Amino acid sequence: MPPIPGSGLAKGLAVTLRTMTKRSVTARYPDAQPELPPRSRGVIALFEENCTVCMLCARECPDWCIYIDSHKETVPPAAPGGRERSRNVLDRFAIDFALCMYCGICIEVCPFDALFWSPEFEYAETDILDLTHERDKLREWMWTVPAPPALDPAAEEPKELAAARKAAERAAAANRAAGPGEDGT
Repeated sequence: MPPIPGSGLAKGLAVTLRTMTKRSVTARYPDAQPELPPRSRGVIALFEENCTVCMLCARECPDWCIYIDSHKETVPPAAPGGRERSRNVLDRFAIDFALCMYCGICIEVCPFDALFWSPEFEYAETDILDLTHERDKLREWMWTVPAPPALDPAAEEPKELAAARKAAERAAAANRAAGPGEDGT
């Protein structure tokens, strides 16, 4: 059966009337901060101590909005007769939030947990060139990152921990089965 002419218009008007009769709720934004959902995406924060300048975040970024500069530094040997090592030292870490599309790929690929989502969302600038934030500003946002959610007590034990626990139990059982040692204990 074909639809009745004008039924779409009637449905649209019904939705409009329902919306018009409901009381609106106005958020008093600058005076009252909004309730953000947990783990909301605001800006990307940098935990500089964990950054090894591996450049994975910059390489994987689809917008190429992460800028990293570093230099190599020679570290003396840890023990006499050892060899010197070299390590990368972070000189610049900047993110251009005018280009960033907040996809989170950089956070996902970071193998050393140096990047995190911060719920901070008030970082507007009057000039678009000021949206490139350097590592000092990214580090400030690190302290607004919420703690990770608690682990689910009903979750399955990680495979690595289960394997290590089973190996320790087998070793303890083998030691008990072997009996006392040579010293009589």
